[in-house]
Amino acid sequence: MNLEEKSIAREYKFKGKIVNVRVDTVILPNGKSSFREVVEHPGAVAIVPIDSGENVFFVRQFRKACEKTILEVPAGKLEAGENPIDCACRELQEEIGMFPHKLDLLSVFYTSPGFSNELIYLYLARELQSFSIEKLDDEFLRIVKIPFARAVEKSINGEFEDAKTLVGLLLARSRLQ
Repeated sequence: MNLEEKSIAREYKFKGKIVNVRVDTVILPNGKSSFREVVEHPGAVAIVPIDSGENVFFVRQFRKACEKTILEVPAGKLEAGENPIDCACRELQEEIGMFPHKLDLLSVFYTSPGFSNELIYLYLARELQSFSIEKLDDEFLRIVKIPFARAVEKSINGEFEDAKTLVGLLLARSRLQ
């Protein structure tokens, strides 16, 4: 059985700075029609930065969608046409003031494929060098450093609420073993 849905109409409900929201009319595999709400996102990067002392750098920041402050690995949105590696380097510099001399791709994955096309490029950053931070006017965060083994333990114990952080720590552990 063919599982694909064919879009026959598309209507944008919102076009914003970060996301667009559209409603597609689709023909289902059984021939009936339905609607699909889709959040379009330009993609993002997330980075697990580990220093020479085996510490991981995190950022603690308020996330309006969750109405709470969350501890997560550095991450950011891809700009139009931006290479994910360049974005990862830029985000590390902006958020934690570090430049990675070694950057390894851990995975590329959809964050919530049931309603969004956001794709995250997840990296492991090593051989970090201090770099001056250029604070953005609309970004408020605090840098937190946790020993890598403790961070992995926290992820296994359910102490992180952010998916990219959980995936990143567990993939980094696998890569480093």
